[in-house]
Amino acid sequence: MRVLWKYGHIHSFSHKAVLLTIGLILFFALQLMSQLPQISPEDKELLINKIEEIAGQSEEELDYTDLLEDLFYFLEFPLNINFASFDELRRIFFLTDLQIHKIVEYRNVYGSFATVYELQAVEGFDRELIELLQPFISVSMDKPRDKINLKQVMKYGRHDLFVRYSRVLETQVGYQSLSDSVKAANPDKYFLGSPDKLYTRYGFNYYNRVRFGITAEKDPGEELFKGSQSGGFDFYSGFASMSDLGVIKEIVVGDYQLEFGQGLTLWTGLSFGKSPDAGSVMKNQRRVRPNTSVNENRFMRGSAVTFKFGSFLLTGFYSSKKVDGNVGDTDTLSQEIQFITSLQETGYHRTNAEVANKNVMGETLYGGNVRFRKNKFQLGATAFRTSYDIPLVLPDQLYRKFDFQGKTNFNYGVDFNFLINRFNFFGEASGSENGGKAYLAGFQASLHPSVALSVFYRNYGYNYQNLFSNAVAEGSLAQNEKGFYSGILVYLHRNWTFRGYADVFSSPWMRYRVSFPSHGNEYLAQLDYHPNRRFEAYFRYRIKQKPLNETTGFNMIKAGETRRENFRLHLTYAASGEITLKNRFELLLYEQPGTDQQQGFMIYQDLLYRPAGKPYNITLRYALFDTDSYDERIYAYENDLLYAFSIPAYYYKGSRFFVLLKYDISKRIDFWLRFAQTFYSNKNVISSGLTEIDGSRHSEIKAQVRIKF
Repeated sequence: MRVLWKYGHIHSFSHKAVLLTIGLILFFALQLMSQLPQISPEDKELLINKIEEIAGQSEEELDYTDLLEDLFYFLEFPLNINFASFDELRRIFFLTDLQIHKIVEYRNVYGSFATVYELQAVEGFDRELIELLQPFISVSMDKPRDKINLKQVMKYGRHDLFVRYSRVLETQVGYQSLSDSVKAANPDKYFLGSPDKLYTRYGFNYYNRVRFGITAEKDPGEELFKGSQSGGFDFYSGFASMSDLGVIKEIVVGDYQLEFGQGLTLWTGLSFGKSPDAGSVMKNQRRVRPNTSVNENRFMRGSAVTFKFGSFLLTGFYSSKKVDGNVGDTDTLSQEIQFITSLQETGYHRTNAEVANKNVMGETLYGGNVRFRKNKFQLGATAFRTSYDIPLVLPDQLYRKFDFQGKTNFNYGVDFNFLINRFNFFGEASGSENGGKAYLAGFQASLHPSVALSVFYRNYGYNYQNLFSNAVAEGSLAQNEKGFYSGILVYLHRNWTFRGYADVFSSPWMRYRVSFPSHGNEYLAQLDYHPNRRFEAYFRYRIKQKPLNETTGFNMIKAGETRRENFRLHLTYAASGEITLKNRFELLLYEQPGTDQQQGFMIYQDLLYRPAGKPYNITLRYALFDTDSYDERIYAYENDLLYAFSIPAYYYKGSRFFVLLKYDISKRIDFWLRFAQTFYSNKNVISSGLTEIDGSRHSEIKAQVRIKF
């Protein structure tokens, strides 16, 4: 299905087609008798901390759908722990392998669970974990169907259709009216399309065994059904997948993600990194899974299949797609591109220059993974080759001397994971075609029912080259880094929990803005208080010290050190069955070479109103912030439309508020509306370049319709 939207003037035929398509969908959905349970907005709050951690590490606006889609699905269709396999339980990412094995062992010894609360008898499961787990699981004696029957698929399969719209209300420089002569003289000084952001997604899911879907997106500033986008939306993504077909464990055609080992050799999507949870440092690989996000360059396009032969899993994959890149030089006669200076991942094609960099280079990737799993032991091996039809030639910068350049690369690696008593050991060793090597190893341990420990060592060579690695690291790449991480979780009392970590890291070669071998460290401590279901609070302290170049009066560069300290107090209080209040205060202190200490703070008040028996709920936030500069920016998650994510950075001085309304039109149709505005009291101009706003306010509106049938 495809819903076609256009801002401003559109062809009358397309306009009628849109109205007819929406009308038919609404009519069809209202006639269907199937009903799906509603997702509780409070359940989404359980994931906020992990998402905030990722946002704080990246400057990009990312779609986190791939990370959380499994949990959203289980919120509506809870996983039956009496029959769930090891791999299915692994899709609940906050469960460790040790905890999953304990569930399986308990099941084998004592039989099926009678209730969810029987998990209290399983080693490693406390009240807090069970409360976190409860929305995603169920207990039933009804065994899932083994065979896929077309009639059952059509009867019990779930259809989802999303249509989303958003835009910034203030006029940005790139959208100002210009004459044709001015545009011709300044071809990159304006956006080609409208300021609207459009998103539509259709998906079908039959108990995660039969799935297919298509997603289309237009970013603000991109054209739609004209000019550079005569085919409609700027980005399309689609897939079809099936699983548990006898020997064939899983197969996907179209766009997909690959996750193997600990992410050191091959992990194409997003993943969680360092966080206050001691058990989060070990990754739960999901092998092959469909791509449902709109991160336009972070996926594979082709096909992948996994075969199961006894204790062995054998996966083969092939991907071929076009990717964006900065064009370095073009042949004056043939106009053929000679080389690319960098790969692009923003997915923006709003100006003539950005359009010129779209899909300029062909990328082909193929390889395989073999995995042996027996009881509590796993061993895997991965190998793949990457090739580009145009060479990548990096700028002549010394810190990038050992980065990948050229047209081809070959990566390989082995990984292991095994359990001994209360210890879960894991590791991975990888190599690249140029001889670079990278290693990681660690363990997670349940030392006591009240104490969990994790230890993780990494050694990523300065010449290790891998564009598809996503291992835990301080930098953006698993390269040029050594580090030792240790995390701990202690249940001090039935109402008190302590968690924290220490991470010490170094780089044997220079980095961006660090012209010397360097070292740094990061420490975090958090104390949680949860006396009852209505109130919880935590206090967090984090300090990170990293080197940074400092320029002296003689224009000489020497090594300096940055120091960033965060203090956070967060409170959540259920004032009644209908009203929940959330408060946060965060203070950040920042020092960098050659400057005085700078600081910033942010404080917000949230109000979540969920009236019983009413078809609507409302979320409000009002926030105040004051930072000396952008360097003291503070990230905070904001409630947003379903499958949309808002994690803005608060910086400079001002206030921000948003209001979010969710209204259930029927049991199969829900509507979301969100308005957010930031006011800067010390700025008359917001942003810069083509996104610059002449004024002190930045306002955004979002709307979404979801149809389930």
